[in-house]
Amino acid sequence: MSLTLRTISREEHLAYIRSLPSASHCQIPAWADVKTEWRAENLGWFDERTGEQVGAGLVLYRQLPKVKRYLAYLPEGPVINWYAPNLEEWLKPMLAHLKRQGAFSVKMGPPVVIRRWNAPAIKKGIQDPEVKRLRDVEATFIEPRAFEVADKLRRMGWQQGEDGGAGFGDVQPRYVFQVPLEQRSLEDVHKGFNQLWRRNIKKAEKAGVEVVQGGFDDLQQWQQLYEVTAERDQFRPRPLGYFQQMWKALNNEDPNRMRLYFAVHEGEPVAAATMLVVGGHVWYSYGASANHKREVRPSNAMQWRMLQDAYALGASVYDLRGISDSLDDSDHLFGLIQFKVGTGGEAAEYLGEWDFPLNKLLHKALDIYMSRR
Repeated sequence: MSLTLRTISREEHLAYIRSLPSASHCQIPAWADVKTEWRAENLGWFDERTGEQVGAGLVLYRQLPKVKRYLAYLPEGPVINWYAPNLEEWLKPMLAHLKRQGAFSVKMGPPVVIRRWNAPAIKKGIQDPEVKRLRDVEATFIEPRAFEVADKLRRMGWQQGEDGGAGFGDVQPRYVFQVPLEQRSLEDVHKGFNQLWRRNIKKAEKAGVEVVQGGFDDLQQWQQLYEVTAERDQFRPRPLGYFQQMWKALNNEDPNRMRLYFAVHEGEPVAAATMLVVGGHVWYSYGASANHKREVRPSNAMQWRMLQDAYALGASVYDLRGISDSLDDSDHLFGLIQFKVGTGGEAAEYLGEWDFPLNKLLHKALDIYMSRR
């Protein structure tokens, strides 16, 4: 198949995404409206013979300080046939196009899974004092074609850092935790939870925790809980404006793209989360919880409701997003994988992010600039 690449309209881009079973929420046209500090472009790949669109990509451009040159970034994209034997024919025209647009470096995140570990395998790893990382645990599924993709990228001149974090580190998570829903009943999903999760869901029910959906006007309430969480877990919170912009941008594109959930106890919201939907892929995106009333287990109740809603939407996967690959219980991120593994899902490792320096000097300057931040 010989391919051509050109800039496409948002409508063409969205129509293509809608024709697929799913794609990353970072690759839909509306994501550009969430990332307002970047300039955006929609790219389309076409089969030269038939004129049919066969791929799409959302490119975000960020200007290098003081220079009229850009970093071109395709988060969790582009959306192309990554297993095509002629991968070079997909990526070469993209690099040439981005160079013409003034890009000095390209960063992309192929949506290709290399390995998966099911919950029993992870639990075994956690119990073994010799095991410190997910990678030390034997994977329950390996995708051999993913290694071929990595091999082809290296041969083309794409680069990845020693730790897999390309250039200035992976921006999107390399390791995620997912609950597969396809060909499973809700009963199967519930049975897949560990004892603690099932107990906590029951506890929340008994305590009268109610899970409700919120709207745009409830984002202020969300923000209060989110800022409490940020202070407790010591991260820098995004401002309320970011979530308001996200809500408007995503739900303008598709009224069911972003949802907001609250776990309410005795009339008080004690946990909250945002959920994103693209085709059959549903993500738990941001989470927040109060410092008190943790004993009524609002987070477990909320996740169970979100899972049920994802199932009702016909989702094939419920994605709990990023985890660290550390299985060391002294690691501050260990609690995250411990909480998520209780859902009985599986950890997935993506190929990670890759860089292509179109101008080696400026690429190096960016690396230095980012490492000093």
